[in-house]
Amino acid sequence: MAWRVGVDSGGTFTDVCLFDDASGRVEVWKVSSTPDDPSRGIAQGVEEGVGGIGARVADVGYFGHGTTVGTNALIQHRGARTGLITTAGFRDLLEIGRQKRPDLYDLQADKPPVLVARDLRLEVPERVLFDGRIETALDEQAVREAARALREAGVQAVAVCFLYGFVRPEHEAAARRIVAEECPDAFACASHGVAPEFREYERLSTVVVNAYLGPVMQRYIRRLAERLASLGLAVPPHLTQSNGGVIGFEQAGRMPVRTVLSGPSTGVIAAQEVGRMAGIGNLITFDMGGTSTDVALLQDGVCRLASEAVVHGYPIKAPMLDIHTVGAGGGSIAYVDSGGLLKVGPRSAGAYPGPVCYGNGNEEPTVTDANVVLQTLNPTHLLGGRMPVDQALAKRAIGRLAERLGMELMATAQGILAVVTANMARAIRVISVQRGHDPRDYTLAAFGGAGPLHAARLARELDIGRILVPRYPGILCAMGLLLTDLRADFASTRLVTLGHAALEEMSGAFAELTRQAEEWFEAEHIGPAAQRLTRNVDMRYAGQNYEIAVPVPEGPVGPATLDALAEGFARAHERLYGFVAEGEPVQLVTFRVEAAGLVRKAAFRKLAERGADAAAAIVGSREVWLAEAGGFVACPVYDRTRLEAGNRIAGPAIVEQMDATTVVPPGMTARVDTYANLILEAA
Repeated sequence: MAWRVGVDSGGTFTDVCLFDDASGRVEVWKVSSTPDDPSRGIAQGVEEGVGGIGARVADVGYFGHGTTVGTNALIQHRGARTGLITTAGFRDLLEIGRQKRPDLYDLQADKPPVLVARDLRLEVPERVLFDGRIETALDEQAVREAARALREAGVQAVAVCFLYGFVRPEHEAAARRIVAEECPDAFACASHGVAPEFREYERLSTVVVNAYLGPVMQRYIRRLAERLASLGLAVPPHLTQSNGGVIGFEQAGRMPVRTVLSGPSTGVIAAQEVGRMAGIGNLITFDMGGTSTDVALLQDGVCRLASEAVVHGYPIKAPMLDIHTVGAGGGSIAYVDSGGLLKVGPRSAGAYPGPVCYGNGNEEPTVTDANVVLQTLNPTHLLGGRMPVDQALAKRAIGRLAERLGMELMATAQGILAVVTANMARAIRVISVQRGHDPRDYTLAAFGGAGPLHAARLARELDIGRILVPRYPGILCAMGLLLTDLRADFASTRLVTLGHAALEEMSGAFAELTRQAEEWFEAEHIGPAAQRLTRNVDMRYAGQNYEIAVPVPEGPVGPATLDALAEGFARAHERLYGFVAEGEPVQLVTFRVEAAGLVRKAAFRKLAERGADAAAAIVGSREVWLAEAGGFVACPVYDRTRLEAGNRIAGPAIVEQMDATTVVPPGMTARVDTYANLILEAA
């Protein structure tokens, strides 16, 4: 057997998905995360998961991994001590940023901390003009002195970013070489190698984030690689990028900025494949875990790829799936604010001590505690019996909150769920309503450890009529690692006006980007048969401040290419902004090539339907407090592993499995499709 293993390391749990290429057998495992050293929890999960199926780690033929290490380091500001070398006169750009506040009407809004202290931002004489001409040659001695000063200051990482370094990178390349000579133990990177695109502040922010995370990610990757090797893993491990593709550990160590959405991106990829199998193209993904909820919109089975995003307050120019995150998870803490109102999150109890019911010393009630009190979650254990929970502790914690609010215990627990549902609904409106999409036209794909538990409440809040719960919702992000390809993105900014005069510039840009992609294919040992290239160009009307990505047709660049781009841009602009400015000049701004190395993926077999009767899957009954009934209602409890294709369940009901719990409320039915997905709809 050749087992394919995907591991998603989250803030609360580490999920393991194992797939046997020969038989199509799927096995899942879940262990608590180890925030002090995530590699320890991953190694434990892999060892237990592989051992539980009677295999050896040496039998693993593919290993993919999604991580939140980079994200957490950025959120918690636990990156490396970083220095910056930049063009004379520009060291304060990192602090000045753009002339806009995070919240337009909040005069007290704080900017995130600057990742490089001012005394570690050093300037050197050099100047490249917008057209590539050199006005001031690089003073290499000044660079050497700056590098020595940073070394003496004890920096662990150095970022190099010069004005118009994306147009002519020679100065940055020379500076990076000198930094490597003077600071051999420091992580060093230059903007032309990280984000070779225009917009100076965003490019500077991106290379600084990359440097800030570099030592953290490299230490983590080295430690994890050693642990996996000691277990007997014989294949090179891969790590997920924010764009949904995977890369080797070595490249991930050089480009950690491209992994800041490593974990949630694979959940979207997996949901995309699950939707395709189920015949549902328009999905809103709802990934609720222990610390946060990630949502994304898939139109016609595809999630939009953004070339730039603000991640926890820091602009990053790197391709990433358009995912919106809110601090709402099972571990989100409920509290009473200064105005006497009930609030939930974004602060979380995390993996340890975790919710109060885990019995690890936390005394602040969480969303999970509310579910345990309401008994929508099993009040005695989780993870198929492997994790005991203490309902009495949860009741006491929520009881203290109820006293402060002057409410009953069950009403307070219900209120916690109502507040967290409103928070998640707001996140979905950001990626749907605010962008011209009606949530009622989409199916809610619920996954993550807590997604199916809250999906029905959220769907009703948004008036969504159908919910899709995958076969293994709690480990879908890990499964997504077995459904994605190797991927890298290359970009070059060359501002030209759309027209015949642009053909030579366009051909040159794509030729250079294709060359870079071919070098990547070679470095990743991807054969010609598995290579795929996709081209796009960011376009705008002259004078606009935002671009729209437009696909470039295959084949040589010629007049037909220009016509296709003009038509594609007009359609996209009208869809996004509602109009087309006839006769206005259109600019080609940034040329992009996406390189994909196709890999063998997990393939799931269709099941034969066994009829509608699901009585054989009932394993008991539980009193569940339901808002619709205003009290406790006896609900049958189904074991999902016993459900068969074609089975139907009428709400109210509870469906339990090792990795998640699904609530089917009154007025809804659930059916099992031929791929073992649960489809919930109004009765």
